[in-house]
Amino acid sequence: MSDLSVLYDAPGPRAKTRNILYTVLFVVVMALVVWWVLAIMADKGQLAGEKWLPFVEDSRVWTTFILPGLLNTLKAAALAILIALPFGVLLGVGRLSDHRWVRAPAGAVVEFFRAIPVLLLMLFANQAYAQFSDIDPETRPLFAVVTGLVLYNASVIAEVVRAGVLSLPYGQTDAAKAIGMRKGQTMSYVLLPQAVTVMLPALVSQLVVIVKDTALGGAMLGFPELLSRVQSITANYGANTIAAFTVVALIFVLVNFALTSVAHRLESRARRSRKGTGAVIGEDPGSDVAVPVIPEQPTGDGAAVKKGAD
Repeated sequence: MSDLSVLYDAPGPRAKTRNILYTVLFVVVMALVVWWVLAIMADKGQLAGEKWLPFVEDSRVWTTFILPGLLNTLKAAALAILIALPFGVLLGVGRLSDHRWVRAPAGAVVEFFRAIPVLLLMLFANQAYAQFSDIDPETRPLFAVVTGLVLYNASVIAEVVRAGVLSLPYGQTDAAKAIGMRKGQTMSYVLLPQAVTVMLPALVSQLVVIVKDTALGGAMLGFPELLSRVQSITANYGANTIAAFTVVALIFVLVNFALTSVAHRLESRARRSRKGTGAVIGEDPGSDVAVPVIPEQPTGDGAAVKKGAD
């Protein structure tokens, strides 16, 4: 019996046949839907070659619209990531504190900002900057977008950090206490380094969310990010809406794929760095405590001496 049969019965010949038929039917239906959508787009002239030519023949569409919008998207995302990551770690560690006067405010901040949609946070931040600061109106949307992204995503990252630390075996904390480490030392040198590899997939997903959520600032605050450039492109190049959205979507895919690839590389390196040789742990016959055993080393007269730790 396989491990999967614990969850459900292994399919028999008839069930396998039905699964194959369902798969084929699903593929056929999806192909028909795609064909229908493409046919409608072709009837509207959105698949015509002249709609796509500006992205190949006219460099101004890139230098005037796409690249500046991409730069603003990356700027807002980078600022939000650089601020949200340490802020989220501090909030997550605060929620794990033994002191109620630290744990309660950190929990309140996390639960409050995690419950509010990021778009509302951007709108509130933009209004607050307009009334209580002298920030230039042209740069105010950038500040509002970064503020909303930081407040929301730092709260989510705090929960990721807390879950990652709590997922570790409690014996790690007991071992750190046994050698006299304080709570801060245990968190800094024992728990967080091990929890990084556990948290990394969720953190990468949240960083991708940050990059995509910059588009909310363009939709509501007039922030000139990448997605908002579609309107300018279609206004100057013959209402090529589908082509512009397709190009922008591909750029978002490439940016997020690059971010994910870098994070996976860091994750692999972190996992490899945790693998060490170390000393072999053996048992001393005269003691109940395991001691490291050093291999036999030859002496000057050819005899071998076996050394053990005191």
